[in-house]
Amino acid sequence: MKPKELISAVRTGHSEATKKDIARAAFYAVILASEQKSKRVEELHGIAIETRNSSDDSALNDH
Repeated sequence: MKPKELISAVRTGHSEATKKDIARAAFYAVILASEQKSKRVEELHGIAIETRNSSDDSALNDH
């Protein structure tokens, strides 16, 4: 899933969520995935970093 898709999916169910909220959730998912030695850790980490470093109004780059 690309960062834009993640944000769109989250905001479908949680329209009040900010990119900062989504970034925090993504980092939490990275922590949980790493504890389970998931192969998705790198993908989740990339989404979390890119989302964290963008302002709430800026566009995210596609991966």
